Amino acid sequence: MTHFERTFNQPVTALIRQRFSCRTYTTTPIAPAERARLEAFVTGTGCTRGPLGSTLRLRLIAAGEEDRQALKGLGTYGFIRNPTGFILGAVERGPKHLEDFGYQMEQCVLYATDLGLGTCWLGGSFSRSSFSAKLNLTAREELPAVVSTGYIAEKRSLVDRLVRNSAQGDQRLPWARLFFAGDWGAPLSPEEAGAYAEVLEMVRRGPSASNKQPWRIIKAAGAWHFYLQRTPGYASRNRQLLEISDMQRVDMGIAMCHFALTAEEAGLVGRWAVQEPALAKPDALTEYIVSWLEA
Repeated sequence: MTHFERTFNQPVTALIRQRFSCRTYTTTPIAPAERARLEAFVTGTGCTRGPLGSTLRLRLIAAGEEDRQALKGLGTYGFIRNPTGFILGAVERGPKHLEDFGYQMEQCVLYATDLGLGTCWLGGSFSRSSFSAKLNLTAREELPAVVSTGYIAEKRSLVDRLVRNSAQGDQRLPWARLFFAGDWGAPLSPEEAGAYAEVLEMVRRGPSASNKQPWRIIKAAGAWHFYLQRTPGYASRNRQLLEISDMQRVDMGIAMCHFALTAEEAGLVGRWAVQEPALAKPDALTEYIVSWLEA
């Protein structure tokens, strides 16, 4: 989706700064006008294909008791209080389907934020849940995550505060750990990033599973190369024991979304391409994902 200025009422940088993982909602249903606007965005043609070519089906549903029950057993996500809606997404499996899923769902998250709604990314095993049934998930599709939404409660529950504190949800890694100039050994400063400094800052502020912040970006000759720095054992443990999708790849899609929308807001033109540079990776946990090529 492009031309965000026709979609969001607020600057995307403001929305990224405002948004947080909301686990405590009021019981008030989403107002019909706001629900209609969010539903139109979620199901619109701009969200049916990711920037790397994957096909998606997104849907907004009202929260029923069976949906709340589906969150039980999902660790801290079981502590979500009073969600009145969920954004669901099915994506056809392919080379970059999880990145595309994260990208498009995060656009919906930012749109919900613009409407004054709270949101929380929920990763889990949904293949046999009520969410999967409501999407009529096919054998070729995956439901990697759902997003809870509703009006933000004035006071967060004690469990909500404890969960957020344990995940260090308000903390982000410093620039020197995330962004590099030309190679892995040279941290990129905001001054060196130039016009892209705010773009990278919005990537740094992005949400991620367990707040692991797995994105790494190398600036090199008119390109910004995105790498996934995996948390040891995180993906394999989740897939084998919990049947959870590779959420760190979804996180990379969220980072791509923040990068692209903020770049567009700043008038910086570019495109996504899978063109891995000839750079030695620092370790076996580092994977190349995609590049942003400046126009």
